[in-house]
Amino acid sequence: MDFESLRKKLAEHNQEHLLDFVNDLDEKSKQVLYNDITNTNIAEVVRFFNAATASMDTQTKVDDKMEPIPTEMFGSVTRSGKILKQWEKTGLEAVGKSKVCVLLLAGGQGTRLGVNYPKGMYNVGLPSGKPLYHLQAERILRLQRYSKEETGLSGTIPWYIMTSEHTQEPTEEYFASRNFFGLQKEDIVFFEQNMLPCMSFDGKIIMSNKGKIARAPDGNGGLYRALGEKVLGDMERRGIQYIHVYCVDNILVKMADPTFIGFCISKGANCGAKVVEKSYPTEPVGVVCRVDGKYQVVEYSEITLRTAEKRNEDGRLVFSAGNICNHFFTFDFLKEVVNENEPFLKHHVAKKKIPYVNEQGNIITPEKPNGIKMEKFVFDVFEFSNNFVVFEVLREDEFSPLKNSDKAEKDNPTTAKHALMSLHHRWVLNAGGSFVDKNDSLIPAIPSKRLKLDTTIRKPKTMASDKNGNDRRSANDVDHSLVICEVSPLVSYAGEGLEEVVSNKRFQSPLLLTEKYIKDKEMQIK
Repeated sequence: MDFESLRKKLAEHNQEHLLDFVNDLDEKSKQVLYNDITNTNIAEVVRFFNAATASMDTQTKVDDKMEPIPTEMFGSVTRSGKILKQWEKTGLEAVGKSKVCVLLLAGGQGTRLGVNYPKGMYNVGLPSGKPLYHLQAERILRLQRYSKEETGLSGTIPWYIMTSEHTQEPTEEYFASRNFFGLQKEDIVFFEQNMLPCMSFDGKIIMSNKGKIARAPDGNGGLYRALGEKVLGDMERRGIQYIHVYCVDNILVKMADPTFIGFCISKGANCGAKVVEKSYPTEPVGVVCRVDGKYQVVEYSEITLRTAEKRNEDGRLVFSAGNICNHFFTFDFLKEVVNENEPFLKHHVAKKKIPYVNEQGNIITPEKPNGIKMEKFVFDVFEFSNNFVVFEVLREDEFSPLKNSDKAEKDNPTTAKHALMSLHHRWVLNAGGSFVDKNDSLIPAIPSKRLKLDTTIRKPKTMASDKNGNDRRSANDVDHSLVICEVSPLVSYAGEGLEEVVSNKRFQSPLLLTEKYIKDKEMQIK
């Protein structure tokens, strides 16, 4: 270990402080630190920092450059009519021919959720007790069966799971201990995203202790560097043509949604985004649109209120396509991004509270942000697409993220649980079933769209209204305490096939509709 030469190299980038405590370490710890530093491209890290902070300082509003998505490249579950079934058929055929895979972004830690294990292992308190990973695995299983029922083709949907240094080992152990939730082991591919050093505001790499650099995952946009030859090669070997990418924390995510896949295929798209309509103009979500003729996600902080409030003649917001990190790529597009475009993706700055070792060698846990983590975003590749499409879905059907603990007012375990049970309640109602209370009186249906305030809806502390004065809220604001209903993903992927099970039947809450429940009922009838 030549620390003297290493110190000189570090000095070239003003990072020689990384060796301040080297003499306090034992030989084993010195070797760990030496490897940690020499395996880090310091020049590249400093270049990333300079570029990211420079763009942060020069950020301007982009209102005048923005255009909405062209009508011909826009699809919607509420406005596309009968063609939805054709899109679904196209998607199911692609699944049946084993041309579709799903790619899960699961590198983040559950810090805001208040747990020290991967989010996918979190149980929000459903009657089944199934965590997110379990629900998602069974949706894949059901979709494979559904595709065979509809097309006669027996396809497989490989599941690629991007973890990080913090989530890789516990995630792999968890899947193995659950026997991969019924999926074939060889059809689940784990790979790890890269970690980047955390930086102080003045451009110094932060040390987490005397002998280790503080690091964080390089954002969900780190996907493209992490894919590399190994994962892309596996996709190519399997004949994958279409990739569905999503984040682990959305409890309502539809794995490899055949309607979305079919829509993208029918449009000849090489890249697509699934979106939800913004609830109100100032909702803090990014919007998918065009800027200077290129597709991208514009954050709410990058536009003025005047632009956010613009409406079409039908009263809808002009820039209403709320990003939910749910994307479609063709294999050829993804391969081109990885091999050619990835170096051009910019890093974004996230100011964070990062534990560090001070000049006295003590580890400090800061009470306010003291440094930055550099991240790339998965949607930053939209600009490279020459045939980009957007597909709008209902928020109450497909988007309820789990980001915070129940101490927060939204996006917490309770809102996620309620969103899923509300959806499944409506599945049962739409299939001809009904719910009754202990007195055998019918329980009113839960509304699937935003309604004026009534006794089943809690008024939040702050409430936005549309131009007609109607309340604008998500499914998170509905009180679902009347009905506890969960439908196993193995029974139904998206509400299909429930008629013969629930039609003209009356149920009492709680209802857990599983394959075993159905078989037991069939036996009772016999």
